[in-house]
Amino acid sequence: MPRPGAGAFPAARSRAGPPVNAALRHAAACLLLPLCAAAGAVQDYEVRVLERKPQSREHFVQGLEIVDDKLYVSTGTYGGSGLYRYDFDDMRPQGARRLDRRIFAEGVTVLGERIYQLTWRNGRILVYDRDSLRPRGGMPLRGEGWGLTNDGRRLVVSDGSAQLHFLAAEDGRHLHSVEVREDGRPLRLLNELEWVDGQVWANVWRSDRIVIIDPDSGQVTASIDLSGLLPAAERRSDTDVLNGIARDPASGAIWVTGKRWPWLYRIELLEVGEKPPLPAQSR
Repeated sequence: MPRPGAGAFPAARSRAGPPVNAALRHAAACLLLPLCAAAGAVQDYEVRVLERKPQSREHFVQGLEIVDDKLYVSTGTYGGSGLYRYDFDDMRPQGARRLDRRIFAEGVTVLGERIYQLTWRNGRILVYDRDSLRPRGGMPLRGEGWGLTNDGRRLVVSDGSAQLHFLAAEDGRHLHSVEVREDGRPLRLLNELEWVDGQVWANVWRSDRIVIIDPDSGQVTASIDLSGLLPAAERRSDTDVLNGIARDPASGAIWVTGKRWPWLYRIELLEVGEKPPLPAQSR
């Protein structure tokens, strides 16, 4: 069976339907993807790099999203926060919105005709018109904002804790939270998020790994080791941590990057010890 990042996913982005029993969804995920070696076990993965695309090294990447062949990038830092859109095929700029110096932006997601962008400690979710990138107001946010994704109906937010918070997309109203646990212990520092076929992929801050989470139970089902993804020779003094996950709905490909990294990487998951990664190829 093809693995995530290698065409294993259908072309259309998976969206949540009517509520399903959590245990049944977890069991189904174990059958459909090679993520569960045993009930409650965490499958370990390495990655193979299949392709890479250049990106601006000025981008302190806090959020990443691909929709309709457009790449949306949310950048952070005070004075450097913004929202950028690129044609994903050739990475040509398609629009940008710079933010007030008092705002530190975080994750980003696109749902319907709206773009949602988190702020770190400003207590707001910023909302934009998808076509024009014009601001459409915002919504209150309780606590800090770190990572952001959506399941087709609700926003899913991380705040640096072990919690995933589900919010109403129309007004930011808190619906419920799920504690994320790995090997029976809370997993904190969850950062950038991406919804991938009914699972939440999350960067873990200050680490070179991504975890895959069952959104119903909060159980971590897989851990992906990306250490060494950006070669030491390409790191500068201002190069920061791995952060940024985006699934291309057209191909099912998974792309990852980091803060002030020069590349976006298309990856394929490999079971630990399976095969060494191939050299990255420029497009």
